[in-house]
Amino acid sequence: MSSDPNSASAPPTAAPLALDVEHVSASYGPYRALFDVSFTVAAGGVTALLGSNGSGKSTVARVVSGLLPSTSGSVRVGGRDVTRKPAFKIARWGMAHVPEGRGIFASLTVEENLTLAFRQRLGRKLASDALERAYTTFSILGERRKQRGGTLSGGQQRLLSLAKVLMAPPEILVADELSLGLAPVVIDAVYDGLRSINQAGAALLIVEQQVDRAIGLCQQAVVLEHGAVAFSGPSDQAIKAVEQVLASRGRAASSVA
Repeated sequence: MSSDPNSASAPPTAAPLALDVEHVSASYGPYRALFDVSFTVAAGGVTALLGSNGSGKSTVARVVSGLLPSTSGSVRVGGRDVTRKPAFKIARWGMAHVPEGRGIFASLTVEENLTLAFRQRLGRKLASDALERAYTTFSILGERRKQRGGTLSGGQQRLLSLAKVLMAPPEILVADELSLGLAPVVIDAVYDGLRSINQAGAALLIVEQQVDRAIGLCQQAVVLEHGAVAFSGPSDQAIKAVEQVLASRGRAASSVA
């Protein structure tokens, strides 16, 4: 038995959070895109942000990484308040955002893209070793090392974006629709990369339309519908939640017709 009389009444220590989004709303000019969105990503954990096209997923990604200011609410990264801070500061404080587009320098070669990223994050001495490890992890990038980034296929460009992050993992990575438009075999490689980044210690916020892919990697899931949270909870309940959202939408469409 503990000799500390206060030990029995001491509250449990809260699990650390890589990302804490509280009551966030956002707009594009007069168009309101997010409504009172709240969720968290545990340190070292994986949360999937799911929903159909236009549900607000990418807007959330833009808000938490500083590309779009929120109109209300707060965003914290690793306990630090980053609400409405510029993107470059949020990146310095531990967040990386890989968008659905290129996320690379199209005019630079694969090797120049990687070298620039590694020198910035790791310094010149460690950059060469990181470069070789990147080529070992993603062999296709080693084969294309002298090719300009803009001439790579869409899947290869996303692997290049992930390789830049894998060798110097952030506190949290926001991966926005990385599987969009890719062949299944390339999606497998992208998700292998995400898994490796998570195993290296980074928390992940995976923005996805492909529910099955994201559920296979995450512990928690958030489902958005019309810019608001329709579900937030364990990943094994997310598929049912998505089905309920789709069913509700179908009933609404039928009543209008």
